[in-house]
Amino acid sequence: QVQLVESGGGLVQAGGSLRLSCAASGRTFSRYAMGWFRQAPGKEREFVATLTGSSGITYYASYVDSVKGRFTISRDNAKNTVYLQMNSLKPEDTAVYYCAADIGGRGRKYDYWGQGTQVTVSS
Repeated sequence: QVQLVESGGGLVQAGGSLRLSCAASGRTFSRYAMGWFRQAPGKEREFVATLTGSSGITYYASYVDSVKGRFTISRDNAKNTVYLQMNSLKPEDTAVYYCAADIGGRGRKYDYWGQGTQVTVSS
């Protein structure tokens, strides 16, 4: 069982920045693929970013096109934490952000999800 706890959401003006954190339990965190997803009101949940790599050494980042160049996903395996640095925020980034873990490392099947953290970007 993997538990995920997100933090760092809040209200920010357009053009501002936020950093989300997701603390995970589990002894083999370094081998998990970790992803960030978001769900805006009235919309389906969408993929935002992921770090994959089951070796625990080399990771590969990928992003949805709408956040490329603005968001950065990173991880600190010593702290069992994954981050999402969000810069140049836009009102359309407003959503509940969720982190998720794929214990297989490939980012294909996310087995565990956090409770979500609200991000609101005002215009």
